[in-house]
Amino acid sequence: MDGYFAGRLHHRLRAEVRDFAEREVAPRIPAMEAARSVHRELSRLIARQGWLGATISSDYGGTALGHLAKTIIIEELSRVSGAMGAMVQASQLGVAKIVHFGSDEQKKTWLPPIAAGDCLPTIAVTEPESGGHVLGMSATAVRDGDDYVLNGRKVYVGNSHVGDLHGVVVRTGPGSHGLTAFLVESDRPGLRVGDEKPTMGLHGFSFGELHFDDCRVPADNRLGAEGDGLAVAYSSSVLYGRANLTAVSLGIHRAILEETTRFCERRHRYGKPLHELPSVKLKLGTMQSRLMTSRLAAYHAVHLLDEGMPCDAELMNAKLVNVEAAIDSARNAMEIHAAAGLFTDRPIERYLRDAHHMFAPAGTSDVQLLRLAEVALGTDKGQWSQRLSDEVRLVPVG
Repeated sequence: MDGYFAGRLHHRLRAEVRDFAEREVAPRIPAMEAARSVHRELSRLIARQGWLGATISSDYGGTALGHLAKTIIIEELSRVSGAMGAMVQASQLGVAKIVHFGSDEQKKTWLPPIAAGDCLPTIAVTEPESGGHVLGMSATAVRDGDDYVLNGRKVYVGNSHVGDLHGVVVRTGPGSHGLTAFLVESDRPGLRVGDEKPTMGLHGFSFGELHFDDCRVPADNRLGAEGDGLAVAYSSSVLYGRANLTAVSLGIHRAILEETTRFCERRHRYGKPLHELPSVKLKLGTMQSRLMTSRLAAYHAVHLLDEGMPCDAELMNAKLVNVEAAIDSARNAMEIHAAAGLFTDRPIERYLRDAHHMFAPAGTSDVQLLRLAEVALGTDKGQWSQRLSDEVRLVPVG
């Protein structure tokens, strides 16, 4: 696909998603904010647009548009609703494990319904006592004939309450080679989804708990070989998770600046628009600069990913820059709005809350900085974008 065609396709896709978000998502936001619970119908409606197939090969019913297109989709949804952007990013994270490690049969079985929007996938790695320390997990799978029996608990699972297929990483042995991944259908006996808990932001999106109590899973549901679980978790987080969360942050950041600019044009002080005050204008300029830098980092990283080029560091940096910039701009926006920003008749306080939800998943900013320091020192341990370039790089349609 040449650059001219790709550019037109991306512009058309952006307009399509933006129109959908403003027409279908925006009117539902007050209800989502009031209910503070997952919006199942809207999640399904978005999935049925076919956008979850952006990184799925056309051989399996996907659009094969790639990671840059996926970023556009998530960004435009997040500009209107961080919750629905998060829903798509979590589903796309669930796609990664199958694309990277799924057998031919698993891909044929699961990727077409995901691409069509009939199946919402998740990935479940984090546990209450281990957090980002993947090797500290204690949930187990024990082989029993042609099955594995899973026991344990997973937390902060994106799309927990709407997911149809959970990608679960559990312990099958000791050490770093003792983790294994499985595909677990949401209606499988022995799997229970925990009650929804109120959250600070992202109302309409669920990221809850999965409980496994002697949950029997066929060996055919194993992703890769025993011991591949660490690779499943790390590669999905680095190649999809960081890029996806970058896109959500970028969309929220755009919404913050657009809303604050409108506020400054409409609100007057001393007979002039608020943005004529030097202190306010400086803040707006700072926010604009942050957004431009964030956008460059985001789209440069996913362009490299689409090209199959080494880009782990770029993906880490994109997540770091976009999350920190969105949170900083949210604070500036609240300062400009002053007391007016504290009321829910304006969305700025929602953007502030939603932006903070991007900080921890796929590694906090400290984690990104530690990994980037290893890059600077030449002590990083190889690149997932290089190891899995054949699975990541798609042949786009058109």
